[in-house]
Amino acid sequence: MNYINEVLELVKLKYPAELEFRQAVTEVFASLRVVIEADEDSYRRDAILERLVAPDRQIAFRVNWVDDRGFIQVNNGYRVQFNNALGPYKGGIRFRDNVNLSIIKFLGFEQTFKNALTGLPIGGGKGGADFDPKGKSDREVMAFCQAFMTELSRYIGADIDVPAGDIGVGAREVGYMYGQYKRMTSEFTGVLTGKGIPYGGSLARKEATGYGLLYFTDAMLRANGLSFVDQKVSISGSGNVAIYAAEKAYELGATVVAMSDSGGYVYDKTGIDLALIKELKEVKRARISEYVDVKSDAQYVAGGSIWEVKVHVALPCATQNELQIEDAKALVANGCFAVAEGANMPTTMDATHYLQENGVLFAPGKASNAGGVATSQLEMAQNSARLSWTFEEVDAKLKEIMNNIFKQAHEAAKRYNKPADYVLGANIASFEKVVDVMRLHGV
Repeated sequence: MNYINEVLELVKLKYPAELEFRQAVTEVFASLRVVIEADEDSYRRDAILERLVAPDRQIAFRVNWVDDRGFIQVNNGYRVQFNNALGPYKGGIRFRDNVNLSIIKFLGFEQTFKNALTGLPIGGGKGGADFDPKGKSDREVMAFCQAFMTELSRYIGADIDVPAGDIGVGAREVGYMYGQYKRMTSEFTGVLTGKGIPYGGSLARKEATGYGLLYFTDAMLRANGLSFVDQKVSISGSGNVAIYAAEKAYELGATVVAMSDSGGYVYDKTGIDLALIKELKEVKRARISEYVDVKSDAQYVAGGSIWEVKVHVALPCATQNELQIEDAKALVANGCFAVAEGANMPTTMDATHYLQENGVLFAPGKASNAGGVATSQLEMAQNSARLSWTFEEVDAKLKEIMNNIFKQAHEAAKRYNKPADYVLGANIASFEKVVDVMRLHGV
């Protein structure tokens, strides 16, 4: 049995129930075969793959908090510090009722490679809890965030581990957690990113993942003789990533015709009214179904697949494994020529393979959605220097980083005779960076 298969079997035996983590490892290893098998003895001797799939540490803790009725509630909290070869652990915190150790590990594993592609000095980590802020009062969210940070605070620091937001964790939640950390430590330090502008946040952070996704996708299209001009786009989700991906898509000349939330999707053939989406989602915290109450010509489909809509470019920006094989077949049948991931691993492996086999340009999330963490690191840099850059300065740095990420993936794919295979290119380019430094650090 060759080395990669040995380690895949080891992962399967050690983590039989961690399906998301095993999926992420399998996807990365598939790209690395051409690298590993060229020098298998060296990688096996240094146990490179075993070290890559084992987190530096994984922390699980109980979170007790009091709801508005005066009842004590109990949730599970996690922080997986996966790999700090390149710098302090960096990765978001996710609050959602389906969060478990497998999801946090897969996210931390992916984050290690994503962060390496940015070229910035950050390692990979991820955290979260099986707490859903939806339907909770502000006081309940604050109570949970304070209790969560009380437990997490002993493991993080500006030069150790710098969390950020993720699904279910926006500016409100980051503010509550940062306030608790400051109260406990008496330190005003850059230990969290995604903070509010008045207390150390970075301009353009809210827009960063969505803008970065479009910068990467635009570079990918242009490298293949295409562009966003006059193209129809569908974007799953309606949070920060989706909203600001849509905003930049319009700036680049495209028309966004469909967006979604967990209840269903809206289709507006004349183009999604982004101002209305922002009002519904950022101000009212409402469901996207209310879009059709204002735009009567639009169509709302409850529980349907947004990928049935005929578009040229599809941007999955919601959650993992949302775009499956039947969705991929629908996209191909409808003439879609590019799919770029704005979420973490939103496309299943069989769907990814189907898209690539049918000539669809595919941008993997570890490359195309790295704009958020890149700008988080820019926030860390501003905090360390006690500076505040303008929106234009941050946006220019973000665009440069995303174009450089595309260049790395593009060149690595060509180097291994797989032109336009950006999954392979991104995985190899990031793997080489992380492993080179791991070897320099010794055992």
